[in-house]
Amino acid sequence: MGKVNVEDNARKFIKQDDVHEAQHDKNLYNTIIKRGKVSSEIPEWEELRNLASQIKEHALTHLDHYIDQFATKAEENGITVHFAKDADEHNAIVFNILNSHGAKRIIKSKSMLQEECGMTPFLEERGIDVLETDLGERIQQLSGERPSHIVMPAIQKTTEDIAKLFADKIGTDPNDDDPHSLAEAMRNNARPKFLVADAGMTGANFAIAETGTFVVCTNEGNADLTASIPPLHIASIGIEKILPKVEDLGVFIRLLSRSALGTPATQYTSHFSGPREGSEMHIVLTDNGRSKRLSMDKFWYSLKCIRCGACMNTCPVYRRSGGLSYGATYSGPIGIILDPTFDEDTYSELPFHSSLCGSCTEICPVHINILDQIIEWRKVMMEKKKTPFGRRLAFAAADRFLGSATAFKMMEKTTYNMLNILPKSLLENSTLDPWVEDRELPDVKKETFRDWYKKNRKNND
Repeated sequence: MGKVNVEDNARKFIKQDDVHEAQHDKNLYNTIIKRGKVSSEIPEWEELRNLASQIKEHALTHLDHYIDQFATKAEENGITVHFAKDADEHNAIVFNILNSHGAKRIIKSKSMLQEECGMTPFLEERGIDVLETDLGERIQQLSGERPSHIVMPAIQKTTEDIAKLFADKIGTDPNDDDPHSLAEAMRNNARPKFLVADAGMTGANFAIAETGTFVVCTNEGNADLTASIPPLHIASIGIEKILPKVEDLGVFIRLLSRSALGTPATQYTSHFSGPREGSEMHIVLTDNGRSKRLSMDKFWYSLKCIRCGACMNTCPVYRRSGGLSYGATYSGPIGIILDPTFDEDTYSELPFHSSLCGSCTEICPVHINILDQIIEWRKVMMEKKKTPFGRRLAFAAADRFLGSATAFKMMEKTTYNMLNILPKSLLENSTLDPWVEDRELPDVKKETFRDWYKKNRKNND
C-alpha cells in the first residue's frame, strides 16, 4: 500500500457536488449539539470523565494481570479463549474455527478490530460468505468502501446515494429515498440470512476481567441476533478493551453513547458471559500492535480510546473532508494518532490533516491528549523525513525567521512588498500553492500592522 494522499482524497469528497460536504458537516454538528445537551444534564459529568480516564490508565498499566484474569474467568464460564499477536494470527484463528465447524455463511456485527485486521476480505477469499448486519456497515460493504466513521460508518452518504445503491444491489426502487423505507428494505433482505447462518461474529465495547464477560453496545439489536441465532459465536476483542471490575462498566456506559450520538444510552447494552446450551463461544484476544503502542511514551494514551467518535464529530477538518479521505480504518483525530502506529510510511501525511484547534482533546470522554499527540507525530514525521522536502524546507525557513526578530521583520517587509508588486495571477496559482485553489487572497493594506502600531500606539504604552 502506498502513501495515503489525504489531500487528493479530501478534494474528491469536497468537489463532488454542493450537497455531501454540507450535509456531512451538518449531521456531525448536530451530534455535538446533542452531546452538549445530554452531558450538561449530568452534574457529575466531568467527574465521570476523570474517573474513566483513571480506570483506563490503571487497566493499561496493569494489562498483563487483567488479560490473564479475564482469560481465566472466561474459560471458567465455558468460553474458549484464543490469543492473536497480529492481524494475520487473528484471521487465521477465526478461519480455523469456522473451517473446523464447516461454517460457510457468517453474519457479523460492527467491529473496528475486524476491519483493522482485514478479516472480511480474508474470509471471502477462502470461500466464506460474510454479511454485515449493522445498517451502516452493510451500506459500506455493498459500496466496497471502508467505514468512514467509528460509530456511523456511512455518515458520508445521503439517502439518495443509499437509494441508488440498494436499487443496484438488492433491487429496490431507486426513487424511494425515505429512510424508514430503506431500513425496512435492508431488514427484509438481511433477516432471512440470519436464520441460515453457520456462525455469528461480534466485537466488544468492553471486557470485564473480574467476571470474564464482555459487553456489546448497539442501537439496532443486530449484535444480539448475530450472537443468539447461529450455533457458533466468535468475538474479536482488542486487549485494550479490558476493564478491571463490573462496577467500572457503569462509568463507561454513561459516557459512551452521550459522547458518540448525544443520547443517554445505546438501545441495546448486551452482556455475554458464556455460550448458551448447545452452542459454542470463542474469544480472540488480539494485540495487533497494541503492546508496541503501550511501550511508546508519548503515544500510549491513545489506547484509552473507547471508540465513541466524539473527536470526529467536533473536528472541523474531518467534518469537511469526510472519513474516507484518511485512507485508513480509523479516521478523524483518533485516526491521526492511531494509524501511524500501524504504518508510519503509509500514514505519514495524516498528522498534517488537522487544524490543531484542540477541540478533540477538549471533548474526549477519557481525556486523551489527542492534540499533543498530533503535534508529536508531526515531529516524528519531520525528524524521520517522511514528509515532502518542500514542507521540511518551509518549516526550516519558518524556524529561522520566527526565531529571530530581525529576520522576521525583514521577511515581513519583503513579503509585503511582493504582495504589492507581483501580479495576482501568480500569487493565486494553485499549482504553486493548492491553498488558493478555492480561496482568494485578501487585499493588501497600505501599511503593515507593525507600522500602524509604531505610529499609533507605541508612544502611548
